[in-house]
Amino acid sequence: MNISRRHFIKQVPSAAMGLGIAPSLMAQLAQSELQPDYVAQGPVRHSVMGWCFNPMSPLELARHGKAMGLVAMEGVPASAYKDIRQLGLQISLVSGGHGFREGPCNPAYTEPVVQGLIRAIDLAVSVGADKVITFTGMRFEGMDDEQAAKLCVETWKKVLPHAEKHRVTLVLEHLNSRDGSHPMKGHPGYFGDNVDFCVKLIERVGSPYFKLLFDIYHVSVMHGDVIRRIRRYHPFIGHYHTAGNPGRGELDDQQEIHYPAIIREILRTGYQGYVAHEFIPTWKDPMQSLRHGIQVCDQVL
Repeated sequence: MNISRRHFIKQVPSAAMGLGIAPSLMAQLAQSELQPDYVAQGPVRHSVMGWCFNPMSPLELARHGKAMGLVAMEGVPASAYKDIRQLGLQISLVSGGHGFREGPCNPAYTEPVVQGLIRAIDLAVSVGADKVITFTGMRFEGMDDEQAAKLCVETWKKVLPHAEKHRVTLVLEHLNSRDGSHPMKGHPGYFGDNVDFCVKLIERVGSPYFKLLFDIYHVSVMHGDVIRRIRRYHPFIGHYHTAGNPGRGELDDQQEIHYPAIIREILRTGYQGYVAHEFIPTWKDPMQSLRHGIQVCDQVL
């Protein structure tokens, strides 16, 4: 029997309904499908990266986020931590130990990275957080890749006794080096731009308190094949970030990452940590962008 492509496409929604599959699960949620009063319903533990919503103050963002069902925040100045905690939100990730440019692959930054991460661990303990971010750093002239990898591992191992003592996990963020259109959409020259290589570094460090920050956007830009990597690497993953690709915008139908399927896979691995939204809003109302991202990820319910 010959069935035209057009006829097949028309029949798919009806067939899906017959199987009990909601049409909204078949396609990425469009802006027009946003429930304007949607509140997170779990089991995803939603957090938000504060820098994306500048110039909104961290406290204002925290108030909006709490009303949407967020349970944590990150990527905000340490001076805001106390007020955020008083609102009942957690600090899902402590930053400020060192930047992505000044990382341990460069011997010029070894001591600043060690001391900075130790201070960040102490800060995490003081606010009840259990994750601190770290990076590899940027390539530099005359760099030898194996020596740089070795130095990264040695530097992190200097910090880990302090992290392990306080049960704080360092999470290494993989970043894409392909998108040079915006300083926060990609990082050309970043040493840890291959997520498979980052996992190898984590294996070489060999501590349960050193894991991968799996940024879904960056993995999508550099590699694709996101779900397969989640399945393969979930024992090494300690934190997740979201954003749409291309553009690092909303998790809507104008980008290619299908977040309901990815979040479903994350939950299947048994992950119980935070999923932090780190997209740069483009909609007129940034808070509706954030609410939409929460609703998209909750489509697994």
